[in-house]
Amino acid sequence: MAESTVESAKLAAVDGDIEVEEGEILALDPSSNSSSAAVPQSLHPLEHSWTFWFDNPSAKSKQVAWGSSMRSVHTFSTVEEFWSLYNNIHHPSKLVMGADFYCFKAKIEPKWEDPVCANGGKWTIACVKGKVDTSWLYTLLAMIGEQFDHGDEICGAVVNVRQKQERISLWTKNAMNEAAQVSIGRQWKELLDYNESIGFIFHDDAKKFDRVAKARYTL
Repeated sequence: MAESTVESAKLAAVDGDIEVEEGEILALDPSSNSSSAAVPQSLHPLEHSWTFWFDNPSAKSKQVAWGSSMRSVHTFSTVEEFWSLYNNIHHPSKLVMGADFYCFKAKIEPKWEDPVCANGGKWTIACVKGKVDTSWLYTLLAMIGEQFDHGDEICGAVVNVRQKQERISLWTKNAMNEAAQVSIGRQWKELLDYNESIGFIFHDDAKKFDRVAKARYTL
């Protein structure tokens, strides 16, 4: 795939007036795009536009309302834009502990309350130590490359950076559509060459039972 650079891919820590932590990802400033930059003659559009989101762990620790510390980083709609962003932002292994980094279809917020996500659920894998960056990249490529048979069911993915173990979750729209969810989960495991058991938890169950919510489907 073609790769290009993007000036507006701002990373922390950076010099300037904004105080950020190392391993944090800053929202991109649309005004920072250079009008003099060369415009590729041939771009490769994706079927959907996608948005990266970052949830700041230091803000979460201040007991603000869930989701209020989350911010969009940038939306991309071509193969070239994706690689520009991916190659200029921190990969999961370099993110600050406690961070959540999302990639969701444009106009879908990574929240249970979003109308598209409200009736959905998620598959989750626990990443093998040292493998989170590869698993995250393969998940992104599978999503934006429409490699799932039920791609329309997919809302996006999130990587959770934690002290004990990183996790990646794949969010989907219609939790009750068991055939579609099982198909997605099975294909995801195959794409990642993941041999451990994975479970699918409904968002409704997660809201009611929090961390003790049980998986409805397992593979």
